[in-house]
Amino acid sequence: MTIDRLFDRLLEKSGSDLHLSPGYPPMLRIRGQLVADGERPLSSADIEALLMPLLSPTQRHQFTTTGDLDFAHAHGVAARFRANYMKKLTGTGAVFRAIPTKILSLDDLKVPAGIRKLSEIKSGLVLVTGPTGSGKSTTLAAMIDHINRSRPGHILTIEDPVEFVHTPRRCLITHKEVGEHVPTFLDAIRSAGRENADVILVGELRGAETMKAALQLASFGILIYATVHTNSAAATIDRYVNAFPADQQSQVRGLLADSLVGVVAQQLIPKADGSGRVAAHEILIGSLALTSLIREGKTQQIGSFIQAGTSEGMQSMDVALEKYVVAGTIKAQDALEKALDKESFGKLPSIASQLAHAQTVPIEPFL
Repeated sequence: MTIDRLFDRLLEKSGSDLHLSPGYPPMLRIRGQLVADGERPLSSADIEALLMPLLSPTQRHQFTTTGDLDFAHAHGVAARFRANYMKKLTGTGAVFRAIPTKILSLDDLKVPAGIRKLSEIKSGLVLVTGPTGSGKSTTLAAMIDHINRSRPGHILTIEDPVEFVHTPRRCLITHKEVGEHVPTFLDAIRSAGRENADVILVGELRGAETMKAALQLASFGILIYATVHTNSAAATIDRYVNAFPADQQSQVRGLLADSLVGVVAQQLIPKADGSGRVAAHEILIGSLALTSLIREGKTQQIGSFIQAGTSEGMQSMDVALEKYVVAGTIKAQDALEKALDKESFGKLPSIASQLAHAQTVPIEPFL
């Protein structure tokens, strides 16, 4: 067995992740579920034999010293993988996330109009949020691709590691990998202001200093895209402000009110027919009214603000989920698990009827 063979198996099955862990066979995540590839468990020595040939001497030294390593690996022209190597109680393990070499367009992804709108603005901060594995990187890559194809400019990406590699179309593209080309996200953001970038993608905002530096760049008229791990637009704003000490929060709230032009919160839900997963989006688009809500700390009103802004391209997560259920794309139970206001969502007629029907369907006995 070689690591390339396992990569090929994952891609053949349209999987998203490969897990290698001592005591288990290789595990593939397919349509959100982990399934074993074969039956033979791997030992720590087996896994090290698969993993170590991928590393440079510098990477090998870092992994040996720290027990942790993140990097990107190109599997020929078929795909790139975001790799995480780890040391744990049972030995050496790794997780590989597949990154397609073909960047899907906004049309390919069938995104709501609000996301396209946030791809066509020229300055400010756009946050794309969601749990790990929710497709944030894919959505961001499509937004960057849209800019690259539709207008001239300089796009700078700052990632750890670099995931999607964009081919210059109408834009000059600069990719920077944290740890390889620049020491930290903060160093990269601080230097970005001197690099005459029109659009900057920050793979992840980590820590108060990095968040503040991104806000300052956005206030200079640069378009900043970044990711945060939250489940809703309101929670994203609260998380941003609460990352700072209490004595700085008022100032940060003001900076965020002036710079934030949009939030896209994304979750992936299994399709009802089992053929894959579909992305549901909550979309918040900036305005003078949103500026006032953020400045005054009234984030609890953002849900109502989104509901009133559907004509501007806004959409709540629960409305997006309900549309999918009504269309038969996803099951009501799966939608309920992702809904933000589960009590109200479960009482919607279109949802309640399906949930009631699911409870009355007899379960086949296990023979």
